[in-house]
Amino acid sequence: MYTAHFGLQEPPFGITPDTSFFFACASYQEALNTLVIAARNGEGFIKITGEVGTGKTLLCRKFMATLDDSFVTAYIPNPSLEPRALVMAVADELEIRLDKDTDQHQLTKAINLRLLDLARDNKRVLLCLDEAQSMPIESLEALRLLTNLETEKRKLLQIVMFGQPELNRKLQMNAIRQLNQRITFDYHLSPLNRDEMAFYLSHRLNVAGFQGGRLFMPGALRALHAASGGFPRLINILAHKSLMLAYGEGTQQIGARHIRAAARDTSSSKRKNWWWRTAATGLLFVAASWGAGWVLLK
Repeated sequence: MYTAHFGLQEPPFGITPDTSFFFACASYQEALNTLVIAARNGEGFIKITGEVGTGKTLLCRKFMATLDDSFVTAYIPNPSLEPRALVMAVADELEIRLDKDTDQHQLTKAINLRLLDLARDNKRVLLCLDEAQSMPIESLEALRLLTNLETEKRKLLQIVMFGQPELNRKLQMNAIRQLNQRITFDYHLSPLNRDEMAFYLSHRLNVAGFQGGRLFMPGALRALHAASGGFPRLINILAHKSLMLAYGEGTQQIGARHIRAAARDTSSSKRKNWWWRTAATGLLFVAASWGAGWVLLK
């Protein structure tokens, strides 16, 4: 592996949601602050959206790790379940022991009693749902009904939904308009701009133990942002592949050609648009040079 070649203690560009690599640029820190404030205020529903690869799962893990022991957290990574299965998953996360033949009334009652017990211990219960855009409408409605469980002072259950923009369209449906009205805090994650991406790369390299000089050359940074669109997952994939290529060549710096080669090998990269912009820029340069030469010849 290339870690020893570049003086790294571990691979810096993995795609697993490792919270030690969380990059607190302005937008991601703002999203994290929004989550923490909303959770402490005891709001019923909180929503975080972002395109594929913007780091929603990592943000979710970081958020849960940030909460103190006054919170009890439950996490469902794939909530594309029918209503009863989803509620059973919530009960399992809350460590409620149930018989297989427990009916819906007993299930809801057991959850309510567990939430009341935790509230007496001054615990807030927070349920995080990843990939929430995949939830059936009926399951979203079942979640809304769970948030009806409350004392005179506060909700017994808070729910944070992390999902792709399709979640917004689903929540606009008339059948679940009541849930949409209960979302009091929401935030949309945007891709990194080029400067943020440069800091992002440096941050991950530093966490991985890199102590050398400049690793990604300016041309490589421009090429990487064009090929990735600023999406962290694509940045990680392309940066990882470019490091492998440089290691194979025995070089110590990443140039634009390494990024281009990595992009050609990555079907999800933005390389098609990138190649067109690059070609168009080249044609404009040739046209401008030809025009200048023609003027001089006259």
